[in-house]
Amino acid sequence: MLNFETVNQQYIGGVWQDGKSNRELIDLNPYTNEVITKFKMATKDDIHLTYVSAQKAKSDEWDNVNAYKKCDVFTSALEYIQLHKNEIISLLTKELGSTRLKGTFEVDITIQCLRDVITYPVKMDGKILPSSIEHKENRVYRVPVGVVGVISPSNFPFLLTMKAVASALATGNGVVVKPHEDSPLTGGVLIGKIFEQTKLPKGLLNIIITDISEIRDSFIEHPIPRVISYTGSTNIGRHIGQLCAKNLKRSLLELGGNSAFIVMDDVVDLEYVARCAVVSRFMHQGQVCMAANRILVQQTIFNQFLEKFVKKVSELKVGDPQDPTTHMGPLINHRQAEELTQLVQKAVGEGVKCVVGNGHVIKGNLVEPTVLVNVTPEMTIYREELFGPVVCVIPFTTEEEAIKMTNDTRFGLSACVHTKDIEHGVKIAKQIETGAVHVNDITINDEPLVPFGGEKQSGIGRINGQGSIDAFTTSKWISINHDERHLPF
Repeated sequence: MLNFETVNQQYIGGVWQDGKSNRELIDLNPYTNEVITKFKMATKDDIHLTYVSAQKAKSDEWDNVNAYKKCDVFTSALEYIQLHKNEIISLLTKELGSTRLKGTFEVDITIQCLRDVITYPVKMDGKILPSSIEHKENRVYRVPVGVVGVISPSNFPFLLTMKAVASALATGNGVVVKPHEDSPLTGGVLIGKIFEQTKLPKGLLNIIITDISEIRDSFIEHPIPRVISYTGSTNIGRHIGQLCAKNLKRSLLELGGNSAFIVMDDVVDLEYVARCAVVSRFMHQGQVCMAANRILVQQTIFNQFLEKFVKKVSELKVGDPQDPTTHMGPLINHRQAEELTQLVQKAVGEGVKCVVGNGHVIKGNLVEPTVLVNVTPEMTIYREELFGPVVCVIPFTTEEEAIKMTNDTRFGLSACVHTKDIEHGVKIAKQIETGAVHVNDITINDEPLVPFGGEKQSGIGRINGQGSIDAFTTSKWISINHDERHLPF
């Protein structure tokens, strides 16, 4: 497999080349703080070239490729990933601080996703509909939107970039990708290199490595892309949504979360529930939009649960993500680690008690796992997304109170309910204002056939399966008059 540290260029029009900016983007290992590689950043002019390239390759070549031949492209990409799985996991560990467990999880889900995406080209179906006018028929075709701009995150960059890119390409579009500044290799270069090994037309997929201060809003406001797919924070997502609305283009937004993990007092195996809670919060150091920020436990079993949960959190190993026994590696950058520490310090000043850890930075970007109690709804730490290894454990008395607390947030991405009575759990789930609720499971779930997305300020739109096909296509009505139509004048 290619040494990705030496591929530090833009992918424009099927050619690897330096960006036109004089500024550099430096890619750091978040555990060692060592430089992995440096990129000459792309400029607004580079962005224009990528969009023009994607549009031209789509109309000149991709539109004319047989659907079954398109399927072959994604089969080749899947085979390449399977062949190089271990190297990809190692790169995720190096660039993101992913533990081996998280890296494996990310690549495995990506493989599952591609197995479904392979079928998209042959699912571009249509309809023939009757007409109210004599001797006329209506044909409705499903067609690609044209060109899609993808802005991907740094927490699961390989999975989330590949999911958007492959889905958009498989439904017939050209694509331009701007990965997060902290994951240019796993969210950008790697994707380009994989598809470069396939028979995808050159120039259909383009990769731009840069930062917002260099390009401002040009990636979104450029007239060629008809859909902007963004995964990241709610604040930036809101700005992107506003720009898309202003320019009358579609936005697909997967944003932040403040997930609740509800534990009813009839659970049979409290040990299992505590394990689920630990994974729901501390997977990838808590840097998951679906992670459980708030663990709500019925008062009658609160102390029992807290004892088991605290014990398990205290046993988590924090350190080198390349060590296969490590449970938690570093946060993606120093700024994120500092912001989380400050949030915990503020909460302690408001009366919160730390029963595990203190939210302190151990060294570098390693933050100790922290469990908080005495948290109340008016506190900032209750209301904001905690993108790190900090969790609030909060008691509730009644089912109605748990539902109210769960919905008392501007976010609505994921949640889970643990109870002995499954149908009762489903009844509770139906009252929760999130895009997904999982009964007797963890809050972190993603499956290729199931619609995924958020409610409220957790996003707009759905991906996976038919949702992805809908997201990157539109309908085209062609009517045919088989006879002379009676005209009024």
